[in-house]
Amino acid sequence: MKSITISGSKRESVGKKATKALRNAGLVPCVIYGGDEPIHFQAEEKAFKNLIYTPDAHLVVIDLGKDGQYNVIAQDMQWHPVKELLLHADFYQIFDDKKVTMEIPVITVGTSRGVLNGGVLRRNNRKLRVKALPANLPDYIQIDISDMKIGNKRYVRDLRVDEYEIMHPDSVVVVMIKTSRTAIADEEDDEDEVPADEVPATETDDVAAVKEGTDE
Repeated sequence: MKSITISGSKRESVGKKATKALRNAGLVPCVIYGGDEPIHFQAEEKAFKNLIYTPDAHLVVIDLGKDGQYNVIAQDMQWHPVKELLLHADFYQIFDDKKVTMEIPVITVGTSRGVLNGGVLRRNNRKLRVKALPANLPDYIQIDISDMKIGNKRYVRDLRVDEYEIMHPDSVVVVMIKTSRTAIADEEDDEDEVPADEVPATETDDVAAVKEGTDE
């Protein structure tokens, strides 16, 4: 999985007054949980842009200079209720030998036959919760929809692999092709139908004439 680095420095004080002073200076108070004890640090708000403004999942390296580096995942972000300002960020420390759970984006590839025939692609779940060792966490879960026709669905059970565990029931629908008013029948579904201008050879000429509307 891709990772990004956020540089910061340890906080000397964690009181409300100190926190307010940090925010006034354009800094974001942060905490890392999951280790022996919480680690409080601060970082510039602009350092979070590659983490916030992306749909991708990322592992994060918190670089605190002489105080060390920490591999983490974003746990919680608190925002100003009116202004687009990041007020606080919580991170969870991860270790190579311990499984971690995080939300992984779902992407589709290919052009669905059902969509070409007027159906609508519905993404029921744009992200799925996945549990795995950090090294096995995927950047995304990919679904090839090329062979999906109108009415077809892809379930969680269709996406399971050995490298990671998807934390949803097998019956959960991830994507589907819904019908619409403009949808047309799939060509392959009509291959066995007899064209209107053809009459089976077992029928008599009189019956054939009636079907073709030529009986006089």
